[in-house]
Amino acid sequence: MILGAFVIGTWVAEQIKTNVINESAATTALYMDSFITPNLQELGTANTLTPEHLWNLNDTLSKTDLGRQIVTIKIWGNNNQILYSNSPSLVGLSFPSAEDLELARKGEIIAAISDLQDDENFEERKLYSRLLEIYIPILLNDTQEVIAVAEFYRKIEGLESEIAAAQRKSWLVVGTSMTVIYLILIGFVQSIASTIGRQEKGLRDQVVRLTELIAKNGDLDKRMRRAAANTTALNERFLRRISAELHDGPVQEVSLALLRLDRVNVQNETCRVVNEDFECNDHLPTVQTSLQIALEEMRSIASNLGLPQLSHMTLADVIARVVRSHEKRTRSKVILSVINLPEQVNLPLKITVYRLIQEALNNACIHAGCADQRVRVVCANNLLQIEISDKGPGFDAANSIKWEEHLGLAGMRERVESMGGVLEIQSMVGEGTVVNANISLQHAEMYAYA
Repeated sequence: MILGAFVIGTWVAEQIKTNVINESAATTALYMDSFITPNLQELGTANTLTPEHLWNLNDTLSKTDLGRQIVTIKIWGNNNQILYSNSPSLVGLSFPSAEDLELARKGEIIAAISDLQDDENFEERKLYSRLLEIYIPILLNDTQEVIAVAEFYRKIEGLESEIAAAQRKSWLVVGTSMTVIYLILIGFVQSIASTIGRQEKGLRDQVVRLTELIAKNGDLDKRMRRAAANTTALNERFLRRISAELHDGPVQEVSLALLRLDRVNVQNETCRVVNEDFECNDHLPTVQTSLQIALEEMRSIASNLGLPQLSHMTLADVIARVVRSHEKRTRSKVILSVINLPEQVNLPLKITVYRLIQEALNNACIHAGCADQRVRVVCANNLLQIEISDKGPGFDAANSIKWEEHLGLAGMRERVESMGGVLEIQSMVGEGTVVNANISLQHAEMYAYA
């Protein structure tokens, strides 16, 4: 801005100086054309002036204001000889042709401030160091023929003061304009800097949040991969448990019933042969009871393996369904509390919640005798919080949980972590057990379709 102001100010000042000089030259040229040119017309045919014309020139220069401002006047002939001057010592002298003199002979008016260093200026140098030098072509009447060149030297005191005043005004205008532009630019730059600063801060905050999210996603991804890697082994373990449950329950009961049927057949044969008072059908009630127990256990296993149609249910309906099914099957009471649950969630999340609550309540009945069973599900800040608790005997959760040895607990954990969630089990001897699961709905949506 400073460099630009300096360049513009210098250029404007120089233009003002040139314009003032040209204006002065134009005024002098008009004066010459009005008063002096008529007295020089004879130079079109001769190289000398008549006494009358010489007297008129001297009189004009001495009695007019412009004439009194002129220090020296020189009338140059075409042979570079001074034909007339108000300094008699210059008349008749010849000097080398100057560039400005040649331009004036071509019809141009030339004006400039001279430092009086040329040979022809020996008279002017006696009194002045600088003068305004003006070359004006003298034209023959009614033609464009240059018959002579008039050279004037004017004092520059008033001219310089006029130039200086105009230049000061121009510098003031340029300086003021540049200052206003500078202040406007400062305001603009500060505004932009403030905006960029806010955007940069916002970007840094977004980068921090993104970094945290990437770290969380990385942890969730690890857990998801671990859950996926354990799926095959877990399924095999589930199949082994089903096999064990079938072998230890319904298979034993059916085997017992078959043994008793063999004995019933033998007794019936004996009754028919001896026809004695023998209790032929004493084993039939036992067979009937064993078959009924086996049937109930197989139905329970089949019921636990199959899921109801959950796709058209809300999450609250799914939770109510699994709790009521558990109550009906175990003939126990479960206190249910649901708060602020979303209407729609994806099917994998519904299945996860259903199986989690089902397995936790089954464990509560098996290990805690269904004592004070409670299920509480809350959704806050897009986080689903599930809590299943009982008041059974409890256990030392800090030291005794070996996930690989507890198929049900491992299944719950794998299901929760497959949704990007976290499962915790809190229990102490004599204080019951609490199963906590926290699942982000956003992560559950993402992992459900991964």
